[in-house]
Amino acid sequence: MTTPKETRLIEKMMDQKNMVSACSKVVRNKGAAGIDGMTVNELNPFLKKNWPKIKEHLLNGTYKPKMVKGVEIPKATGGTRQLGIPTVMDRVIQQALHQVLSPIFDPRFSNSSYGFRPGKSAHQAVEKAREYQAKGNRRVVDMDLAKFFDEVNHDILMARIARKVKDKKILRLIRSFLQSGVMGQGLEEQRIKGTPQGGPLSPLLSNITLDDLDKELERRGHSFCRYADDCKIYVRSRKAGERVLESITNFVEKKLKLKVNQKKSKVTRPWKSKFLGYSFTFEKSPRIKVSKESIKRFKMKLKQAIRKGRGMNLKKFIEDPLNIILRGWINYYRLSEVKNSTEELDGWIRRRLRLILWRQWKRPWTRRKRLMNAGLTEERAVMSAFNRRGPWWNSGASHMNQAFPKKFFDSCGLISLFDKLCDFWKEISGTAVYGTVRTVV
Repeated sequence: MTTPKETRLIEKMMDQKNMVSACSKVVRNKGAAGIDGMTVNELNPFLKKNWPKIKEHLLNGTYKPKMVKGVEIPKATGGTRQLGIPTVMDRVIQQALHQVLSPIFDPRFSNSSYGFRPGKSAHQAVEKAREYQAKGNRRVVDMDLAKFFDEVNHDILMARIARKVKDKKILRLIRSFLQSGVMGQGLEEQRIKGTPQGGPLSPLLSNITLDDLDKELERRGHSFCRYADDCKIYVRSRKAGERVLESITNFVEKKLKLKVNQKKSKVTRPWKSKFLGYSFTFEKSPRIKVSKESIKRFKMKLKQAIRKGRGMNLKKFIEDPLNIILRGWINYYRLSEVKNSTEELDGWIRRRLRLILWRQWKRPWTRRKRLMNAGLTEERAVMSAFNRRGPWWNSGASHMNQAFPKKFFDSCGLISLFDKLCDFWKEISGTAVYGTVRTVV
């Protein structure tokens, strides 16, 4: 039997305190404009003029969201993924919806679901995955959901929501967001399935959709970690893994009406797989490390940034944008217990910065002068400046390493990924943990 509170959820969503909080979060998150071109800076003047009419439509159950703006972004594994950018006003309403729906659904979600939940994080998921391996689960079922956000069945999702939400106006509003079309490259596309990534409500809807999968895995007693649509199941043998993969694939495709990518789904060793940008070592007590793919993507990002910094003053470029990029990366990958990769990255970054200097000098006589100013003898400076080798070779040669060692870049304020990682482990353990250290200039 439904209670009055369950049927008046729309009023709770429209509460002034809830709406003000939603507006503040949307403005704070910034983000691009939707198809109407309105930016977050224009939100407050728009609301002062139009809020009474919008509020009336919401309370009457007649509010119609605008189409989302379709944007293609590159995927880390190749190809592209479509994001749907709602208008700023629709983002506010989605955020207000999220704030009243999350307390209803989140407490009932599985403890093994870590994505987009208060008190949960990607770091917790990675540490739990390591814990499963240390207990003897030396195989991982790596199940890939094909185009998950494009395949969500609206009827199944709405049925899941209706289990807990009885307010018909709220249900109608959610369905209207699900069915709002996509505008991409001047073409309108109506949606009969899927929920676009990009709106504040999308993460919660994805967790509601996959909650039945979590409950099924728990019922079977499996050790698993799920972050959004990235799900890893840890088992003790290949045979068990193949059996789990087959049975869970049947469950996902028949019960949830989602598609499993058979080519990418596999049973493998955890250290041959990646999870949320991390991987693991092969020891019985595995250590967490940064995956090779993550390092490769990071280098590509740094190359693009450094290419733009060729004409900048080196110290200013290090301060912004380079240090901002480095700080964000190491804050996420601070769980890594294998330090060699960060030490090698530091050396690679310093070589890239030496490359900037070498190219900025341009003429051999300028290079000779700069090398001498940095402490090289005149004879060595002349030989180095006139060696006719390419810029990349010179950036890694001994004369540039001697003239501009690590301490030079430290004086410029360059963040050392290796030092930051060691500081983090020293902070949490009380002792310095350095691993294998090599001298990298």
